[in-house]
Amino acid sequence: MNKLLFSMVTIMTVSAALSACTTTEQVSAEHADEELDYPVSPRSDQVTDYHGNSVQEPYRWLEDVNSQTTQQWVAAQNRVTLPYLADLEQRDALKTRLTQVWNYERSSTPFRHGRFYFHFQNNGLQDQSVLYVREGLNGAPRPLLDPNQLSDDGTVSLTRVMVSPNARYLAYAISDGGSDWVEFRVRDIQSGEDLADRLTGIKFSNVSWLPDGSGFYYSRYPETPAGDADDSRSVAIYFHRIGSAQRNDRRIYDLSQYPSWNPYPEVTRDGRFLVATVTDGFSSNAVHILDLTNRDARWRRIIDYWDGLYEFIDSDANLLFFSTTAGAENGRVIAVDVNRPQPQHWQELIAERDATLREVRYVGGKFFAHYLDDAHSQIEVFNAYGRHEDSVELPGIGSVDSLTGQASHLETFFTYSSFTEPGVTLRYDIEQQQVEEIDRAQSPADLSNYRTRQVWYESDDGTAVSMFIVHRHDIELDSANPTLLYGYGGFNVALTPSYNPSYTVWLEHGGVLAIPNLRGGGEYGANWHQAGTKLNKQNVFDDFISAARYLIDEGYTSPQQLAIQGASNGGLLVGAVMTQQPSLFAAALPDVGVLDMLRYHTSSANAKAWGSDYGLATDAEEFAALHAYSPVHNVEPGVCYPATLITTGDHDDRVAPWHSYKFAAALQNAQSCDNPVLLRVETRAGHGAGTPTWMRIDQVSDQWAFLLDKLQSESQSSNLNAD
Repeated sequence: MNKLLFSMVTIMTVSAALSACTTTEQVSAEHADEELDYPVSPRSDQVTDYHGNSVQEPYRWLEDVNSQTTQQWVAAQNRVTLPYLADLEQRDALKTRLTQVWNYERSSTPFRHGRFYFHFQNNGLQDQSVLYVREGLNGAPRPLLDPNQLSDDGTVSLTRVMVSPNARYLAYAISDGGSDWVEFRVRDIQSGEDLADRLTGIKFSNVSWLPDGSGFYYSRYPETPAGDADDSRSVAIYFHRIGSAQRNDRRIYDLSQYPSWNPYPEVTRDGRFLVATVTDGFSSNAVHILDLTNRDARWRRIIDYWDGLYEFIDSDANLLFFSTTAGAENGRVIAVDVNRPQPQHWQELIAERDATLREVRYVGGKFFAHYLDDAHSQIEVFNAYGRHEDSVELPGIGSVDSLTGQASHLETFFTYSSFTEPGVTLRYDIEQQQVEEIDRAQSPADLSNYRTRQVWYESDDGTAVSMFIVHRHDIELDSANPTLLYGYGGFNVALTPSYNPSYTVWLEHGGVLAIPNLRGGGEYGANWHQAGTKLNKQNVFDDFISAARYLIDEGYTSPQQLAIQGASNGGLLVGAVMTQQPSLFAAALPDVGVLDMLRYHTSSANAKAWGSDYGLATDAEEFAALHAYSPVHNVEPGVCYPATLITTGDHDDRVAPWHSYKFAAALQNAQSCDNPVLLRVETRAGHGAGTPTWMRIDQVSDQWAFLLDKLQSESQSSNLNAD
């Protein structure tokens, strides 16, 4: 039960204090070693009882992100942070070099519908990539949708595109300011003109077209009495007919009697079945189907065991193909007969392997299986009966992105990248079993000077953990290298070798990049994921701390040159390890982090679904585990914490920005040394997806300048343009 002791008098005190807080003229990087004059962050007397444990929540008032008091506080934080960062000695040079390195032409993996091929392309510094279409693989591409024309500052982004099977229409989703909320629109592909269709109340749903393109299924949230979308409740599946107003859309499947279940639709390619993937967290799901050819048909729960993940691949008459972790921690492929859906009748097409199965596409009557073998990609080809036919040769140790193609095609496309390879687009000819390169991105930087190593180290409990380390080929292991340790460790997400221009500039500056494959991630199967969840979440932090100690023991770096970075769940990772081992790191970059683990689930139904990884404070045992590492609740006065730059976006409706606000307030109040604790709040930005190029460059310029200013290294004097 909450004991609400935070009075209006306190709120008035906050407002008065903020109105008198420091101005930009009071902050200068020339005096970075002096104590910063942070905005006042008053502490309330609010206390919450959790299972008989009284927990102080002095910064609960910051959860009201739209209040004038909180907005004044955020503005005051930016008035301290932004001038500080702008005055850092290397910031302008870093921004110049980042702009140069980001400026290269790049294209996405092509995807085909009928005789038309689609791809995204960016000329280098465009804020958003443009969607192109061409008739035939060698046809002349024409722009179909340019999201850069949707806003003056590039902050309206294109988040999803779905082409109708007959390639007549394009359904696309746009996001304003990085919000997870999207609006779906429909465009005529031939004319390039939009229809009148507008669909709202949607966050994470794709649309799934009927074969004739007359309409599609999608999932949306219910409405509040005021008519607003209510994401505190679960979604339902609706059908939208092209040319009709959304208010006329039929509700097809509603599971609101199960408040945490969310159904998302997919129509089989023959149009016979509507397949609903029912989610409840990130470790398992169910599958329900509806026979669209029978008006009297009722929904059937063909897979309702919640014993693993089931991802629909494709269909063939009565057979539905799934990849699943049920009975196979590394994944396998099964065929389920809709007339006999019980597990004893399942046919295993592709058995579990030592490598981790991440994605399967059914193209040209073949299964293309994307595996991770020690956290890097490999592609294997199987026929329709599961017999292995080919191993696709990749350019090196890297990552495959976006396998595309359909059952009727005789070609599939995918893109390969690595830490030092910006992207190679490849086409696999199914009849010839041959791979050909059709596009290659060319970085303005010389990437030949860098090497990638994969090492193994031991975590606290003896578990072996892999880590990628990228650095100049002539590195000296003298403990003097500025090193960035980046991690995630959650939600079955796999961190694999892929290209990021921001890391190129870090490497050019003599930096080392280290990325460990922590428990909680998806690199090594379902058990690896589960080993970093709920009561086992501390394993993730131990793995990360052990990675830091390995880098120090092996001479790559020292605590004075070691920085840590992570975003979202990775922001939690950074917040947890810097409060557990503050002396191990010189600087920290928690970005859009989940930092209050006792109340994260209160912001939305989507956030509550994270309980499959984190657990919930409403459970006594899970509360104890959460409270033990929750960054906001483990900041202690009198401790010297690393120099910290906390970043978030005020439009972030996935991880609420109040997580970062609370953490910044707690750290600023507790910090016992001169290391700065800065909060950078980007306006017109969300959780990261769709962020325009100029904004990304600005943020990385601030982050790298902050790190290089705080890491004590002789390498700081190296030339940014050395390559």
